[in-house]
Amino acid sequence: QVQLVESGGGLVQPGGSLRLSCAASGSIFTINAMGWYRQAPGKERELVAMISSGSRTNYADSVKGRFTISRDNAKNTVYLQMNGLKPEDTAVYYCNAAITGRNYHADFYWGQGTQVTVSS
Repeated sequence: QVQLVESGGGLVQPGGSLRLSCAASGSIFTINAMGWYRQAPGKERELVAMISSGSRTNYADSVKGRFTISRDNAKNTVYLQMNGLKPEDTAVYYCNAAITGRNYHADFYWGQGTQVTVSS
């Protein structure tokens, strides 16, 4: 069984920063791509950033230059450093990972979500 646990959300003023973390645990053989998605009220879930197993990154145009995704493979953890936050970044942020378990079953896993609110 594989679990993704997120942390680091909260309330921040416009222009502020937050760092999200997502740790994978359980019966893991290997972790491939990891990423962050977000869903604002009344909107569809959208990709924010993705990082491959070789640390190649991809960002939504709306966050380029402000957000940085990184990973620590030794800790099975992915991070999202968010700087220059704007009210339109307010959403629930979800971690996602492509994981192959020790039974060699591959699947996509989601975290429970963490709320990020940008407001003065």
